[in-house]
Amino acid sequence: MRVDVVAFSTNGCATALSLRDVLSGEDVRLHCKTSSDTLGIDMIEGSVREWTCRAFSECDAIVFIGATGIAVRHIAPFVRSKDTDPAVVCMDELGRWAIALLSGHIGGCNLLTQRIADGMGAEAIVTTATDLNGKFSVDTFAVRNGMRISSLKIAKDVSARVLDGRFVGFHSDIPVDGDLPDGITPAESGEFGVCVSSDPGKRPFESTLNLVPMDIVLGVGCRRGTDPEKLRRFVTGHLDSLGVAPERVCTVASIDLKSDEEAILRLARDLRVPSRFYSSEELNSLEGEFTTSQFVRQVTDVDCVCERSAAMAAGGNDFLLRKTAEDGMTVAVCLRQISPRFV
Repeated sequence: MRVDVVAFSTNGCATALSLRDVLSGEDVRLHCKTSSDTLGIDMIEGSVREWTCRAFSECDAIVFIGATGIAVRHIAPFVRSKDTDPAVVCMDELGRWAIALLSGHIGGCNLLTQRIADGMGAEAIVTTATDLNGKFSVDTFAVRNGMRISSLKIAKDVSARVLDGRFVGFHSDIPVDGDLPDGITPAESGEFGVCVSSDPGKRPFESTLNLVPMDIVLGVGCRRGTDPEKLRRFVTGHLDSLGVAPERVCTVASIDLKSDEEAILRLARDLRVPSRFYSSEELNSLEGEFTTSQFVRQVTDVDCVCERSAAMAAGGNDFLLRKTAEDGMTVAVCLRQISPRFV
């Protein structure tokens, strides 16, 4: 997870340095905007507004260390949707409070805020109703378990029903570990409910919130300058042939030589998933049998980009589709294991 942090005073910079230690293991990038001592933290060149705009498009979470009003003013022009906005946390410069501002559930802000508070010895300020009342949050459940939410509107209705004590059924095509939370009832049909299924069109309830396990990784490669629409048709055509709904895709992966390839970047954007790029050293470190190509090795120093990048991102070699090539494009489809559970 990439976390961009910005501080506005020397005390804030000290808190930022402590925060980086608390979030060790994450890609934490520290910045500041102050005329005082920066404690070695890089100063933002240009305006904080410009920095915030870049951070919104590039990172998973933003932490403002300063007044809440500063954070609100800077993020306001860029807030779009709860399913796309990054998590935004605000801390005071002394690190006494961690406030969840934006994308509490889907963006993981509430969980990040609590993690920061626990690590910094601060108090977490979380204001979402389900968290305040200790109730089941379907969007948090989905995000924790790598599932796509079919409808934000129906997800909101789930929360309202849970808070009001009204019926919410639950059906799953795959095993879900843990005890069913209060407010959720196992059911095969009914007026309203949640359905976990690889089929995004399944409707066991009159009003159904579908949660689709995002268990598919795409490994792709293409000739430089490939038409993005051509690559999209090529990839989605193979998904269709496999009977795999595009909603199941969680990652588009390739080699870092292609990190600026517009066709690959747009494919990830169209599927609403992150793109991940690996070095030749990382890809070559994978053990297992892969479809090899001497030409690809000469160009990239890797014998097979699409299969290796898919396996790297999926954490395994469970292929639904091995390397398939057409007109300078390649794709491999790998399954990643998902084991959902209630906390």
